[in-house]
Amino acid sequence: MNAILKESLKKRAEKTIAALEKNNMKGYLVENVEEAKKLIAELVKDDKLMTAGGSMTLAESGIQEFLRENYKGIFIDRDVTPAEEVPELMRKAFFADTYFASTNAVTENGELYNVDGNGNRVAAMIFGPKQVIIVAGLNKIVTDLDAARDRLETYASPANCIRLERKTPCAATGRCAHCNSPDRICCDYVVMAQQRVKDRIKVIFISNEYGY
Repeated sequence: MNAILKESLKKRAEKTIAALEKNNMKGYLVENVEEAKKLIAELVKDDKLMTAGGSMTLAESGIQEFLRENYKGIFIDRDVTPAEEVPELMRKAFFADTYFASTNAVTENGELYNVDGNGNRVAAMIFGPKQVIIVAGLNKIVTDLDAARDRLETYASPANCIRLERKTPCAATGRCAHCNSPDRICCDYVVMAQQRVKDRIKVIFISNEYGY
C-alpha cells in the first residue's frame, strides 16, 4: 500500500477504533501481520478451542496458516475438514473460546456490517463463542452503513461470487442485482452496533489491504 495512503487510512482507523470502543468493542491497530500474530497469541493464550469463519483476509494475511501451525488440536480449520463434516464444525463454533473472522465493512461509527450466505459466520459473531477476533485490513473501513452496503454491492459480493464460481448476475456485471439466483451468497444482512458483553468483540486492523 502507498505510504501516504496508509497514513491517511490509519487516521480513519484510529477514529473507527474510538467509535468501536464506545460500542463496547475492543479495537487495535497494528503495523503488520507479525504484530497481529503477537497480539493474537496473547489474546488466545488460555484457549482450549478455536475456529474460524470463511475469510479471504485470514488466508491472505497468513493468520489462518499461523493458527493452523501453532495451535494444532485447538484450532479446528474447516479448510482442511472433510466436506461432510463441515456442517457439524459450524455448529461447534458456538462453543469455541475464540472465533476468528473478518468483516465485510466497519463504519466510522463503530458498526460491523456483514452479509452471509449460510449465516453461520454472522451467527457465531453475534452469539456463542467467548470472544470473537475480527481481523481486517484498512480497506474495510467505510464512512457509514450506506457506504457499507455500497461496498458490498459493488465490490465485495461480486468479487466473492467470481471467486466461488457462482452463477449470479453480479459475477457477470460486477454489481449486485438483488437477485433470486439459487447461487446467491447474500442472504443474511447483519449490523453489529452496541454490544452487551464489553470487549467480547475484538477488531484488529492491520495497516494494509486484505480481502474483499
